[in-house]
Amino acid sequence: MQTTLQIQNLKCGGCANTIITRLNELEDVNDITVDNDNHSVSFSYTVENTISTASELLSKLGYPIEGDANPLTKKAKSFVSCAVGRMNK
Repeated sequence: MQTTLQIQNLKCGGCANTIITRLNELEDVNDITVDNDNHSVSFSYTVENTISTASELLSKLGYPIEGDANPLTKKAKSFVSCAVGRMNK
């Protein structure tokens, strides 16, 4: 199965690098693409609860799903994730 999630706080390639790196750590997630222009992340999976697991991970990184709460703490986490992604490129 394939899904696309609209996420918040996505700014650049550093963000995308962190998202791809961390989602790759999930056992059932494959073929990850991040679209900075459309603020989305797409991936394939086979286990149904993978979407909620991926959504939780994205939120912990500072990239909550569109429509979810996006407090200042999430925005700050996204800046840290972005910086880490830039350093690990």
